[in-house]
Amino acid sequence: MKQSLQLKIGQQLTMTPQLQQAIKLLQLSTLDLQQEIHEFLESNPLLEFDEEENYVAESENRTSEANNANESSSSEASDAAAEQPQVESEWTDNIPNELSIDSHWDDTYQNSAAAADTPSFDGDQDFDSRNALSEDMQDHLIWQLNLTHMSDRDIEIAYAIIDSVQTDGYLSLSLEEIFSALAEELEELELDEVAAVQHRLQRFDPVGVCSQDLRECLLVQLEAYKEHPLFRATYNIVDQHLGLLGNRDYAQLSRKTKLKEDALKDVITLIQQLNPRPGSVIDTSETDYVIPDVSVKKHNGVWQVELNNDALPPIKINETYSAMVNSSASSEDISYIKNSLQEAKWFLKSLQSRNETLLKVASCIVAKQVDFFEIGEEAMKPMVLHDVAEEVGMHESTISRVTTQKYMHTPRGIYELKYFFSSHVNTASGGECSSTAIRAMIKKLVADEPPQKPLSDNKLATILAEQGIQVARRTVAKYREAMNIPPSNERKRLI
Repeated sequence: MKQSLQLKIGQQLTMTPQLQQAIKLLQLSTLDLQQEIHEFLESNPLLEFDEEENYVAESENRTSEANNANESSSSEASDAAAEQPQVESEWTDNIPNELSIDSHWDDTYQNSAAAADTPSFDGDQDFDSRNALSEDMQDHLIWQLNLTHMSDRDIEIAYAIIDSVQTDGYLSLSLEEIFSALAEELEELELDEVAAVQHRLQRFDPVGVCSQDLRECLLVQLEAYKEHPLFRATYNIVDQHLGLLGNRDYAQLSRKTKLKEDALKDVITLIQQLNPRPGSVIDTSETDYVIPDVSVKKHNGVWQVELNNDALPPIKINETYSAMVNSSASSEDISYIKNSLQEAKWFLKSLQSRNETLLKVASCIVAKQVDFFEIGEEAMKPMVLHDVAEEVGMHESTISRVTTQKYMHTPRGIYELKYFFSSHVNTASGGECSSTAIRAMIKKLVADEPPQKPLSDNKLATILAEQGIQVARRTVAKYREAMNIPPSNERKRLI
């Protein structure tokens, strides 16, 4: 092959550091962006926290709160003035004319009004309560075990049982498996010993914990209802016919137990008072807080979008350091300050670009989904990334980055921006209906269905077809399962 040189003209996008930084900030969530800003503040001395802007914002908040407080307290001012002479007379009457030398003021008079005005909580205690580690199921059971009188042998068995307790309160191992693991450590151990210790642990709080299955858990909890007139019938259903109850086969259950419909309803009501997941009482999950990036409000009949400026800390360029660029310092210091100043400007510009893009995309979404804000989920329109990208003049990948982990605060709640995107289904009139709207319709139909005769997937598809929405039965089943709605046979209820 003969070698030769050729010239070609083409265009390509070069990922400069500035562009990479802008893309990185664009796809970060609010919490991640806050952390990124704090890290940049620590690494770049030319960037600092804007105390003045933060102070002005806090002053405005305090002023508005003070105005509201003055308006609410103006009606009480006259009453307080009328009561003041009486309070002052009581205050002076309680003080003796002569006090002993070794007496203390607090021993003679205690200002009850000041004590009433004192906040009832301690800031440090509130901080500790909000940031303390949550107690898990094992810790809760071990705490009760330490307060229970048991032999050392039983305590060792109890620790082995508690170690196998899952977050829902049930055992992850059978008693036989726990017995096999303990048999190597404890001499002459019998399975009845393990069962006896488990029997005591099941009475710990929450009652029914350390059970092997649902039947065993409910039977333990039923012991508290021994005086109930339907205790024996309820105990029999849980012990022998729990499968029929789970399948809602009430006709077969009535024949097996020889209970009439009214008595069966009372039994089911009693069973519903039990907790099938005792571990849910001990909440070990940490709360995840969502900070909305934008907010939507209706002003003069028009829906407006605003950025949540409180979500990010206000930052600015340090004027003292930036002025040193023209000073007579060493060339090395000047070079460092210039580079840091340029990086700070790029960072602020990237933040501004992120906010402008986010506001532009959010405004486009609100403009296209006005019916959702006016009516609800049933009025959601089908929309994909391409629709917004074409409207705002950006690439679909940019829209995807903007709408990921970004949240919008609306009068109907807080939603992720991706929530407003959905596929469409053709209607009988030739239009389109959003899949989100169809889910909302299915949810509403299920909520309004008769409990004794719930709607099947085929019936739901028929009702939607009557409304002009052509959707197959398997599509209805897919939407129903996505909303965690059980099938019709599991939704059937007597009460």
